[in-house]
Amino acid sequence: MEVKSLPEHVIERKMLKVKICGITNLEDASLAVRLGADMLGFIFASSPRRTSPEVAKDILRQVPPFIKSVGVFVNEDPEVIRETINFCGIDMAQLHGDESPEFCNQFMPAAIKALKIKDESILQSVAPYKGKVKALLLDTYSEKMPGGTGKSFDWELAVKIREMGIPIILAGGLGPSNIEDAISTVQPYAVDVNSGVEESPGKKSPILMKELFEKITRIRIEERENRK
Repeated sequence: MEVKSLPEHVIERKMLKVKICGITNLEDASLAVRLGADMLGFIFASSPRRTSPEVAKDILRQVPPFIKSVGVFVNEDPEVIRETINFCGIDMAQLHGDESPEFCNQFMPAAIKALKIKDESILQSVAPYKGKVKALLLDTYSEKMPGGTGKSFDWELAVKIREMGIPIILAGGLGPSNIEDAISTVQPYAVDVNSGVEESPGKKSPILMKELFEKITRIRIEERENRK
């Protein structure tokens, strides 16, 4: 029996979701959850924020239930991804390399595809991923790095991608100084914050984290009031 796709109004977010990525220790994970994060991201690819499956598993054993975990992989072997997800208890795979729609589809319904945004040419890459991923994470293009540049991109491109009907997670240089403008402009399903709340790569700043979530909490309260 053919299963029809949900209408787009059904997949629109009801409340902004927040992912804190680059988690490497329990202290940062606990702070993120306490402040209101919905998702924790663990990087299993080459990065100053890379963590091991053993560390990620130990952290996830100690976080509360219903907090989603996301594993970040770059052009990794599918079997390694599966083994890591199963070992750690990871909920979703974020594919941050050159993975094709067909590659991503094998991890559905737990696949997020990262797209590196440089210019409008990225728009032609979006449609093939529809139905093959749960969401697209939009990050800033860099020739040298697959992600974590700490730089933002033209958010109007994110708006155009959102209008194509795939839930988007906005990333790329987000932090306390621009999170309100980013959310207001793009209206994403979720935001992904990493270097914008760090003291150093892999170590979050409690001050910046609290400042970020104070602003996000205000936005969530406004959204709740607007739905009444």
